[in-house]
Amino acid sequence: MKRGFKSLFSFFSESWAELKKVRWPNRKELTNYTLIVIGTIAFVTIYFWVLDIGISFVIEAII
Repeated sequence: MKRGFKSLFSFFSESWAELKKVRWPNRKELTNYTLIVIGTIAFVTIYFWVLDIGISFVIEAII
């Protein structure tokens, strides 16, 4: 039981030490990354929407 608490404490201690090493993005970087993600999602959504319409058109033409 004592070993379990020691390893749990060790885990949180090491996790906190690793979090101190992280370089967090500033406000401008975070905004840019967010816009890139939203733009990518919009692009992929439009791509699959056009692909779906194209495939539907082909299927309707065959039927």
